[in-house]
Amino acid sequence: MNQSLMQPLAGVRVLDLSRVMAGPLCGMALADLGADVIKVEHPERGDDTRDWGVRIGSGNTSYFNSCNRNKRSLCVDLQDPEGQALVREIAATCDVVIQNFKYGGVQKMGLGYDDLRQLNPEIVYCSISGYSVLSQEKARPGYDLVIQGETGLMAMNGEEGQGPLKFGIAAVDMFTGMYAAQAILAVLYERTRTGEGRHIQMSLYDSGMMITSYYGLTAWLNQGDPAKFGNSHPSIVPYGVFDAADGPLVIAVGNNGQFRRFCDEVIQCPELPADPKFATNTERAKNRHALLPILLARIRQFARAELIARMNAAGIPCGEVLGLYEALQSERTEQTQVWHRFEDSEAGPQGIHAPPYIIDGGRAGVRHPPPHLGEHTQEVLREWLGMDEGRLESLSRRGVIK
Repeated sequence: MNQSLMQPLAGVRVLDLSRVMAGPLCGMALADLGADVIKVEHPERGDDTRDWGVRIGSGNTSYFNSCNRNKRSLCVDLQDPEGQALVREIAATCDVVIQNFKYGGVQKMGLGYDDLRQLNPEIVYCSISGYSVLSQEKARPGYDLVIQGETGLMAMNGEEGQGPLKFGIAAVDMFTGMYAAQAILAVLYERTRTGEGRHIQMSLYDSGMMITSYYGLTAWLNQGDPAKFGNSHPSIVPYGVFDAADGPLVIAVGNNGQFRRFCDEVIQCPELPADPKFATNTERAKNRHALLPILLARIRQFARAELIARMNAAGIPCGEVLGLYEALQSERTEQTQVWHRFEDSEAGPQGIHAPPYIIDGGRAGVRHPPPHLGEHTQEVLREWLGMDEGRLESLSRRGVIK
């Protein structure tokens, strides 16, 4: 399939002034959908995440590569007034600007919303901060781990009796990036009618509070923290991770009919659904401490593959619990093309996630692997600003660009 058909944002220019995760993930979401995203980086150190995680070549890492595919890298010294002027010149040609500098930082560089709007009234400008601009803490820097603690997310995780536990990934950063991309797309759509841009202001705290979701609402209604259930479901039983004779698997029995089939056709315990304590999900949830030991003991008597085959035949949702590397190497991942392999000019064969979007039957592809630091500086300035070799050489010689 023609890749251009899977790029609904083709022709949209995005200036990504952000770093670390939330902003870069927002920019990557737009890039995956076809936008031309230029990532502006410090000429020497680049994005902070170029020093986080597993090293890939001289300047890329697992962290950096995870949120910067489909972008091009432009190195400009934003502490240099000439570098600031250059970025303003670029922004005047853009549709979208994303930034997550410390509070007030972009204004000092002349790159705030009001500065750029004067140059380009159609600019869609997205600011990402730790705390809401409506908060007295708006100038306070925000970090994913801190926000997970402050929003109660850590209090949701883990087993009963366990202390606070963070998510395995930077969930607040990631959701903030996706919420920001949604808002940008909405304003781009509105701009087709109004001809004017807007200033979108996102915060990690607001997004962290949003993703407490039904747990947050439950806490509000009960006027106290919900109980912890680890890998189990707070309201549905049996629904969670169980150990078969040779490994863990997920069993998700969603209704009473599935429970009867699970007991009759899978674990061969027809007496369980006949027991009034276990006949309905409401009763099973109420009596989980009586039911689960019976199920755990019975499930351990079967091999995982046999249980999965029986549940598939009975129409009961289930699946293996795989390690990350196992999942990446699985036939399922191979068939769905959600893992992209490429050749890095420094590090050789590499892999990254492919975009999750399938449009008209085809997966939106990886047009650009994660860029090396400053890899596209001259290319972008020639292409976007029509800069001649003399000016490029002058800017480079004086350290304004790299």
